[in-house]
Amino acid sequence: MLYAIISEDIENSLDKRLSVRPLHLERLQQLKSQGRLILAGPHPSIDNEEAGSAGFSGSLIVAEFSSLLTAQQWADADPYVEAGVYVKVTVKPFKKVLP
Repeated sequence: MLYAIISEDIENSLDKRLSVRPLHLERLQQLKSQGRLILAGPHPSIDNEEAGSAGFSGSLIVAEFSSLLTAQQWADADPYVEAGVYVKVTVKPFKKVLP
């Protein structure tokens, strides 16, 4: 089943994000190589694709997991969680309708 992992950053998270970004992306690449990643990306803090020094306000990942518990465990082990980038992470089932 698909699950949405919706994360909210702490204020001024950019430096913490950058410090562990390679580890975060490595985990996403693993999901992608397994054919389980639907989409992933950050929410820019400003109305522009290039957030620059404004940084990000959070992230969204939609991926396939065997259960809600498994999705939650995967999200809890994210390097951004361990580095204190996120103030809140919500994991919930997701039903893809379009496209």
